[in-house]
Amino acid sequence: MDYREAMQMLSQCGLGVLVADADERIIEANDAAEQLLQDEGKLEGCLLADIAPAFCRGQEGQTYANTAFGEYRRLCPAPTVEGLPADCRLVVFRDATNDVCHEVLMHAINQVSESVIICDADNRIWLLNDAAVKMDSIVTQDVVGENIANVYRPQDGKELLVPQVIADRRPLLNVRQYYSTRYGKNVDIVASSFPVIQDRQVLGGFSIMEDWSAIDSLHKQIIDLQQKLVERSEGRQKTKSALSAKYTFADIIYISKAVSSVVAQCRQVAKTDSSVMIYGETGTGKELFAQSIHNASPRSDGPFLAINCAAIPENLLESLLFGTEKGAYTGAERRAGLFEQADGGTLLLDEINSMNINLQSKLLRVLQDGVIRRVGGMNEIQVDVRVLSNINMPPYEAIEKGRLRRDLFYRLGVVNINVPPLRERREDIPLLAKHFILQCNQKLVRAVRDIDEQTLARFTAYDWPGNVRELQHAIEHAMNILPDGAAVITPEYLPAHITAYPGNAFRTSRPVPEGGSLSGTMQEMECRAICKVLRENGGNISESARVLQMSRQRLQYRIKRYKINIDALLDNPPR
Repeated sequence: MDYREAMQMLSQCGLGVLVADADERIIEANDAAEQLLQDEGKLEGCLLADIAPAFCRGQEGQTYANTAFGEYRRLCPAPTVEGLPADCRLVVFRDATNDVCHEVLMHAINQVSESVIICDADNRIWLLNDAAVKMDSIVTQDVVGENIANVYRPQDGKELLVPQVIADRRPLLNVRQYYSTRYGKNVDIVASSFPVIQDRQVLGGFSIMEDWSAIDSLHKQIIDLQQKLVERSEGRQKTKSALSAKYTFADIIYISKAVSSVVAQCRQVAKTDSSVMIYGETGTGKELFAQSIHNASPRSDGPFLAINCAAIPENLLESLLFGTEKGAYTGAERRAGLFEQADGGTLLLDEINSMNINLQSKLLRVLQDGVIRRVGGMNEIQVDVRVLSNINMPPYEAIEKGRLRRDLFYRLGVVNINVPPLRERREDIPLLAKHFILQCNQKLVRAVRDIDEQTLARFTAYDWPGNVRELQHAIEHAMNILPDGAAVITPEYLPAHITAYPGNAFRTSRPVPEGGSLSGTMQEMECRAICKVLRENGGNISESARVLQMSRQRLQYRIKRYKINIDALLDNPPR
């Protein structure tokens, strides 16, 4: 196609085209270019650098030109044309004012500490900012375009706030609401909600929300400080132990049914004083669950101490656990052990299978009678300690290999919790990735938004032997080497062992399922989740639809769309 014909055709599409010679001087411009640059009849003969410096040669990485205050133009790929004068090139661009405005507002709204949710006039979710993603544990891509009532369910008998303000055309200020997401997370908020009205037409509505649990925590801190001031003024010296657990169940990031079940078990277990053994592969977050159990228990005001049994020699470990009396060995001082320090609270024994068998036997009496004797001491000391333990191999395998005493297991493992590896909860990967990006943005002072679809495909295909911790490190690795200004993590910045993983070549070369608005990767994850639930429910459509929180008709449509053979699915359980 002749270049002048191309210029005219692109102009009809709203694309500006400039012809620049070897000196970067404009020799021709189409009508759209003159309108977009607001310089009709005056462009020819001007230097490109004077009009839009970002469009000059040698400006790699610059695709936006700020042509006037509040006006932006974006460089577009130039088509291949015929008849172009020698040493000349086409510069194609379009109006990008709305694009830049959107990006600036998105960056701003994602830095706001309050959670924001925006819906259109039909109550379909348009936007969740990063704070809302963190508070609700929801991946934005999973819910955009869905009716808000399909994602959030009020638990206080009231209606959702955004649909109310859209219907009533009036704001609702400082309203407290308790709701649950369709993924099972319960949230307690205080929100101010507003309709968006333009030319007397309602375009949508939004809520600005604060997590009431965080506000409640601040209230408690204020009360504690007031109490300390009162005690100090009265001359009392009461002090609360500084040994405390950092994490609660609200810090566990998940949408998967597997983790939801574990969290529910842990919440129930937290109500008692029974010993709990938590099994999980390295990096699954076992201590996160242990600390959450403590913080949800009646002992939450007491101390929480943890010790890694694999990192400390046997003789020193015994002294640390039970304490010492002066002269017990050369240089020994009179010192309380961890059991005494944890009195009234919780003691976590991490990697209990690495503890020497002889020392394991000494734990039995503490667990049975609640008394300890310091190394070199004669007196028995009564202690009230709840003992939690972590183990990174199956308990019965540890017993068979002589790494764990069977009688100690029966004492420590009154309740057994199994934390699933990341490969068994792949649907949590997008949410975890987003969570770690938000963390690294603060730590590294970056403004990265998300991972792209190809990166998600590689994450989904990878088996994650290091589990959640490995995913966290992969995100931090990528964000350390990501170029300044880059907002999305792409595969070339991932650790080499993830991009070179054999499974990636297989998964990324698979054909993308046809139809639907989701990307092929998200469809694959949805298909896998549906298959998993169908297996768990014996192929029962109604029960599976209830678990997946979708209608029976919608589930049947998905089964037909993904060509899922239920009989074959049940005959071939996963490895």
